[in-house]
Amino acid sequence: MNRETIFKELKSWGLILAFFAFLYFTGLLPVVQGAIQSVLLSTGLIKPKIERVDLTNNDFDYRGHFMGFDGKRIDLEDYKGKTLFINLWASWCGPCRAEMPHISELYKSLEGEEKIEFLMIGLDNDIEKSRRMLEGKSWTFPTAHASFGLNEDLQSESIPTTLVVNPEGKIVFYQEGMSNFNTKEFRDFLLGL
Repeated sequence: MNRETIFKELKSWGLILAFFAFLYFTGLLPVVQGAIQSVLLSTGLIKPKIERVDLTNNDFDYRGHFMGFDGKRIDLEDYKGKTLFINLWASWCGPCRAEMPHISELYKSLEGEEKIEFLMIGLDNDIEKSRRMLEGKSWTFPTAHASFGLNEDLQSESIPTTLVVNPEGKIVFYQEGMSNFNTKEFRDFLLGL
């Protein structure tokens, strides 16, 4: 390699590193990452694996409560007897941002179903970080913040994490990682519970 080629290579890598440094230090990296991953989800390549898991000995723990972004307390016990879709997310999580538009569309398609409830739980240390991430978005789904912590059934190794509890109080779906839940198959799965 001659000197000119090396200089061009270093310049190219410098520009790439400067771009990522800009995204990182401005806080735009999760936004850009989430947008790219959302486009990936829109392709339909990443879908939830729906397997009816027999967890008849594992009842969902309805103990616990959350803080709604309107300041009202939300009790898990209020969801007993309904199908409950729960998603754990954080503002800094790109995959969480990526799947939210798809969850919003799923929620809109099932909004009239009285037996199905959604609860999107923000896990940021500061409730204001979660609130700011949601501001200005067109997403429509019930949101809350884990201000009071999570019970054992909601503990997870990674986020996003999604689980579905049936009306009998059994966990029938559990997935760590992002997915496009706005599919006919997943909608039918929820409606069939």
